[in-house]
Amino acid sequence: MKKIKFIFSFVLLLAVTISCTVEGINNDTALLGTDSSANVNKIFDISTDNSGKVKITPTADGATSFQVVYGQGTGLPATVAPGASTTHVYPEGKYTVKIIATSISGAQTEQTFPLDVVYRAPESLIISTSGEMKVKATALYAKSFLVYYGDVSNEVGTPMAIDQELPAHTYPATGGPFVLKVIAQSGGAATTQGIKTLFGFPIDFETAAVNYFFGTFGDVTFSKVANPNATGLNTSATVGKYTKPTGVPSWSGTYSPLNIPVNFAYGSKIKVLAYNPDPANIGKKLNVELEWAVGGTPANGVAVLKAPFTTSGAWEEIVFDYSTISGIPAGAKFTQLVLRYNDSDPGVGEVIYVDNIRLTN
Repeated sequence: MKKIKFIFSFVLLLAVTISCTVEGINNDTALLGTDSSANVNKIFDISTDNSGKVKITPTADGATSFQVVYGQGTGLPATVAPGASTTHVYPEGKYTVKIIATSISGAQTEQTFPLDVVYRAPESLIISTSGEMKVKATALYAKSFLVYYGDVSNEVGTPMAIDQELPAHTYPATGGPFVLKVIAQSGGAATTQGIKTLFGFPIDFETAAVNYFFGTFGDVTFSKVANPNATGLNTSATVGKYTKPTGVPSWSGTYSPLNIPVNFAYGSKIKVLAYNPDPANIGKKLNVELEWAVGGTPANGVAVLKAPFTTSGAWEEIVFDYSTISGIPAGAKFTQLVLRYNDSDPGVGEVIYVDNIRLTN
């Protein structure tokens, strides 16, 4: 009898224990149904190359997935797994990014974050021009360019894309030098500006910003100096000085690449103001030679004229009439000027001066 009572008591105790365990499970399930993510946050990785790319990495405690609402454009939110990222391309501006974290129970927690996308100003702007005034530019972080040729008032900039070269631009025969301006655009508000002072004819040596580059060959020298005799035909302040030292070869001379080509559509005569301080130089000839024609015609060595000094101690005008050379087509353009002096003999220490080299009819 006692044994039967003991077994019954054990069964009753076991039933009570099982009942308590089931109740505990029910309570835990209810708690799971109300669980939500906490500490919703983000990591913004904003590109610095002006591409506008922003990498967004959402974070939260207890989240099993995220939705990222970019705050720009009309696309659907991006679904992102924990530890993963999504990338969106933004124009420059201010945005509000929304992150929705979803927990294991399906509960959602939202949080918004401000995003400020600022493009950096382009750097290392380089402007290049070809002999016929084709323009190209490069710059780090640039998205596009605007080009201003500088030869008209109230000029509207000409758009230029990355890696694009603008077609040849024809400058007027007078009014230079001209300042070419290129603005590198970031794609946002930031810009970087560069200028390049261009020169062709006339060459008067008076503009400080112009790099009057007269390279030399055969050991002659050329420099910009004060006018040694500012009277008569030429009272300008600065001129070009050409020196042919003793013993230098007869073929020596100078060369100067021209930003703006000599354009024979504007005339066929080149006039030079020249000054010879030594009577012994009377009769010796100055060469004006034009090279590197646009399109290659005529070849170098065709557009060559020589004219003698006729006086000393005073400025004179020497005229070189290229209409006398049949091999030069109408409208030819030349991108380099060469000067030589007394090319029939080696140098004996001659010094001459030139100024106001210009193209006329």
